[in-house]
Amino acid sequence: IGSMGNDTPIAVLSNKPQLLFHYFKQLFAQVTNPPLDAIREELVTSLESTIGTEQDLFKETPEHCRQLRLDFPVVSNKELTKIKALDQPGLKAVTLRTLFAASEAIGALEQAVEALCRKATQAIRDQDATILILSDRGVNDQMIHIPSLLATAAVHHHLIRTGLRTRVGIVVESGEPREVMHCCLLSGYGAGAVNPYLVLETAEWMRIDGFMETNDDAEKVERNVIKALGKGILKTMSKMGISTIQSYRGAQIFEAIGIRQDVIDRYFTRTPSRIEGVGLKEIEREYRTHHHRGFPERHVAPDRTLDVGGYYQWRREGEYHMFNPETIALLQMASRTGDFNKFREYTELIDNQEKDLATLRGLMGFKQVQDSIPIGEVEPAEEIVKRFATGAMSYGSISREAHETLAIAMNRIGGKSNSGEGGEDPDRYYPDENGDWRNSAIKQVASGRFGVTSNYLVNATDLQIKMAQGAKPGEGGQLPGHKVFEHIAKVRKSTPGVGLISPPPHHDIYSIEDLAQLIHDLKNANNQARIHVKLVAEVGVGTVAAGVSKGKADVVLISGYDGGTGASPESSMKH
Repeated sequence: IGSMGNDTPIAVLSNKPQLLFHYFKQLFAQVTNPPLDAIREELVTSLESTIGTEQDLFKETPEHCRQLRLDFPVVSNKELTKIKALDQPGLKAVTLRTLFAASEAIGALEQAVEALCRKATQAIRDQDATILILSDRGVNDQMIHIPSLLATAAVHHHLIRTGLRTRVGIVVESGEPREVMHCCLLSGYGAGAVNPYLVLETAEWMRIDGFMETNDDAEKVERNVIKALGKGILKTMSKMGISTIQSYRGAQIFEAIGIRQDVIDRYFTRTPSRIEGVGLKEIEREYRTHHHRGFPERHVAPDRTLDVGGYYQWRREGEYHMFNPETIALLQMASRTGDFNKFREYTELIDNQEKDLATLRGLMGFKQVQDSIPIGEVEPAEEIVKRFATGAMSYGSISREAHETLAIAMNRIGGKSNSGEGGEDPDRYYPDENGDWRNSAIKQVASGRFGVTSNYLVNATDLQIKMAQGAKPGEGGQLPGHKVFEHIAKVRKSTPGVGLISPPPHHDIYSIEDLAQLIHDLKNANNQARIHVKLVAEVGVGTVAAGVSKGKADVVLISGYDGGTGASPESSMKH
């Protein structure tokens, strides 16, 4: 669990070599075909799958049973060994190496992928393979692994084009996948099972070296890792309203950002991609850089062997973060001293994001098409700030002092603060003796309905229905138990010390018509308030927004991918 949203560059803009996984984002459902509540509706979910030859769908024969049933999409090293040993009629495994020589010139990756696809075809036609194991075992100072996602997707689509895909299942044996999203991508592009052997081996070494607080044996540690990855995959699937791994496998419900179209068309066919970028040669150079750091030509100090990373948290010489020690120090100094010059230094650092290629919007500029107008004709600042509004930050995700200060500040300038989904203390609905007002003009109504009462609804100028959140679309809000103090619990109408999770969907909204009903109800609860509906940007969000508008919403708010949050799974913020 992390917070503050995503402040690192997208993969194509980063100055650090990236894994191919980082160029993809998970799509999610909102409003229509809503996300699934994997906790409440666990009964209809399943991670069980089968791999092998798929027979005629309209017949029933004994050959239909010649498949391997797996309880989890992630398999242990021991289970993979059993799969590799399969060699009987209708159930035979063949291992294909996904490696290429480091000594070869740039372009070797493309040749290796094409050779892998040819070998896959030969294994099916000449060896009667029903399970293909794509393995990168054998990486050393002379051999580089083909990106596991590229190998999986390339073989998957090659076999579709040749009409052989239903004759085999694909298992990936790789040291590259290490996160939930990595396993999701491999499954989404056709893998029936994944063996992340490096993750499993790392967990075992952590157990041996005493980095784990428990005294579990090796088998228990391995089971815990596999179960955690499986639960993570289930949660990711549920963002799109999918309940079974068999429906998710091969569905490629992702969007690519920063990959050239010819690579998409050839290896990730029909994946939405609106922004082009790297080609196969650039991907190869990034993986050669990874390999060089793992196998340096010259001896280096033991503490300088591997890159420091910094993907999730700022590290010196690591990935660039927009909020880093320099920007945070300037903001804190300006706030504590009231020094406007320090604040200008802070804003200049944030505004100059394009210098560090941190965001796509930072690459855009204004094109001057006409002469400037006199400043006297421009609307005064006092009027402009009345249209300012804060982001939705709930009481609990931030402190009472911070939450109330934001409300006071926005009320002073005539703008609007947003309560977030955590409710609001009724004492704040009335002005203080000094004239300040701690009431949030925008009140949020989310799936958990925390703190939503008639009194809460009528003390607002705007009511916002949160269908999704930028930092974790397809998921509900989270507030860890240690943050649920007595006063927070009172405001949210819950129990102190008990963690709070909003369900991913509103359980009374499963269509545009249901949403229109809630909009109608809120307008009746407060006929003076504007009704907002909060969505998150993705492919096709315009169609959803059009439906929301027809449901009589007054405002449609579309959040970006890097939204802030008090608590969210790190994988959700990144992917």
